[in-house]
Amino acid sequence: MSAGTDAVATYTAAASCAPGTPLTLTLTRREALADGVVRLTLARADGLPVPAWTPGAHIDLLLGPGLERQYSLCGDPDDTSALQVAVLRETAGRGGSQYVHDRLTEGATVRARGPRNHFALVGAEHYLFIAGGIGITPLLPMIAEAGRRGAGWHLVYGGRTRASMAFAGELRARWPEHVEICPQDETGLLDLDGLLGVARDGTAVYCCGPEPLLAAVEERCASWPPSALHMERFAPRAGGDAVPEEPFEVELAQSGMTLTVPADRSVLEAVEDAGVPVLSSCREGTCGTCETGVLEGVPDHRDSLLTSEERAVGDVMFICVSRCRSGRLVLDL
Repeated sequence: MSAGTDAVATYTAAASCAPGTPLTLTLTRREALADGVVRLTLARADGLPVPAWTPGAHIDLLLGPGLERQYSLCGDPDDTSALQVAVLRETAGRGGSQYVHDRLTEGATVRARGPRNHFALVGAEHYLFIAGGIGITPLLPMIAEAGRRGAGWHLVYGGRTRASMAFAGELRARWPEHVEICPQDETGLLDLDGLLGVARDGTAVYCCGPEPLLAAVEERCASWPPSALHMERFAPRAGGDAVPEEPFEVELAQSGMTLTVPADRSVLEAVEDAGVPVLSSCREGTCGTCETGVLEGVPDHRDSLLTSEERAVGDVMFICVSRCRSGRLVLDL
């Protein structure tokens, strides 16, 4: 979900609202898709069209205090009547998916923000889609869009078991020549060396899934052109090249304030402490909600969203986790 390819959703006149203003949605249909996976169909409670979105977008579901979660949209962008997400129950998670599975029933209302897109589909002659488990969800509308564009594409979809892999049957039935379904208990781990061992001109690689899969794909794409690989993470990127924690100055250009960000506080926390309102959600650099323009200075990017090229440009940062390499930043806040 990188800011450089951001395809922030536009809104129809009937569905327009102020940026960040939550929508009230009604759960009109709930379906079990696979072991531990449910699909939610959500329509606006006021009957208006849902906001427009593009493949790769996600919405924030505001499930309750401390339960704000991001879910990729997996329906049809041309369908303005409803939004669809698929949610995997994660027993070791932070409670969001368990709330969805245990407490959201048909007819329930839920507040949402977005859609927002930091994982947009770039133009390419050919696409290689690699999905792991519930990581199939953002790739579904991308696959349909690639077909509409007349581009070549291939999907390799791995999971623990066939029964745990949502959408596997319909994908294979609809596009048998394009889709490989690879349950680990039947076929073993994905053959990433065979898929990615040789860089291919004109091919964009899109991958979403658990961190071990992403790390393995990233390693094998090291010899590919830097712009070829596009990934979306569910959790913060492991490791990083962070500099030692030091205080630094932040000037808020719109607010006319200059703040000192202590070594033990984030930019977001310092800005909030100063009374400047900023939208935020995950606070771990994965959702993109707190994206902020950088007018001067060099950010220390610690998010899991930006590509290396976008980091080098340095014109945006995610202030929940990223810091400063230049001693001072001027932000568009």
